[in-house]
Amino acid sequence: MTGSGIRLKSGEFLWLWIFLLPTLVGLLLGTLGPVLAAFGISFTDWDVLTSPRFIELENYKRLIADPTFSQALKNTLYYVGGMVPISTILSLFFALMMNQKLRGITLYRTAYFMPVVSSTVAVALVWSWIYSVDFGLLNYLLRQVGISPVGWLSSTTWAMPAVIIMSIWGNLGVGIVIFLAGLQSISASYYEAAEVDGANRWQQFRNITLPLITPSLFFYFIITMIDAFQAFESIYIMTRGGPVNSTTTMVYYIYRNAFRNFKMGYASAQAIVLFLVIMALTLIYWKLQERWVTYDV
Repeated sequence: MTGSGIRLKSGEFLWLWIFLLPTLVGLLLGTLGPVLAAFGISFTDWDVLTSPRFIELENYKRLIADPTFSQALKNTLYYVGGMVPISTILSLFFALMMNQKLRGITLYRTAYFMPVVSSTVAVALVWSWIYSVDFGLLNYLLRQVGISPVGWLSSTTWAMPAVIIMSIWGNLGVGIVIFLAGLQSISASYYEAAEVDGANRWQQFRNITLPLITPSLFFYFIITMIDAFQAFESIYIMTRGGPVNSTTTMVYYIYRNAFRNFKMGYASAQAIVLFLVIMALTLIYWKLQERWVTYDV
């Protein structure tokens, strides 16, 4: 070892590359390779069955004039804007409730995490039944209080909120685990000192808890945002992008063009645009963390 770090011998350097090789090959073939391939295909007209035909920027020009793509982008932003903040707030709320030394608290934590490990397809099917107009649980409860049944998944007004509600429910467990980890890393001495100074519960939360869990908030928000931009399974099972494209997200529209219409070049162009949108928002959010995330006490 030297002052600048660890100096590897030639044999150790060889073993380093041997151990890294599987990961590097997986990264190249499973991640970087498909991204580069999609970028190249986005400049072609390709239906899988025939040879790709180079058409320069025609696919990107077509995106600008495509009303369905514009609608898909708006729907995706609507989904992200509804799902991510509400999921963050509710996850933090339930994490605070479960950060207690109560009998059976482990059972509650497990119950809230169950949707995370459940099959997305199974969860979407169950929620499709809950939203059913004729025999769904939700409309049954509405009838009991004198409210007419709502076509949750057949209404252009309610379809996207219904999908968002299901997604929030399914994502709560992840947020609760992340926030619980952040809450339990806060030393009790801070709260003891605050109580001595006469701070109430709200003042302790605002001045101690919230600042010290900002790294957890930042991490959860960014992974949830990226995941929300890629919403597909629940929409495919519950609405198939309908009614009238009101729940067609960018990923679902990419799937429809690629694997139903076999417009691989056009779908690849949409995928590249989605990648750029996610990257831009992630970089902006990453830059903004310097203003509100507290890493040092």
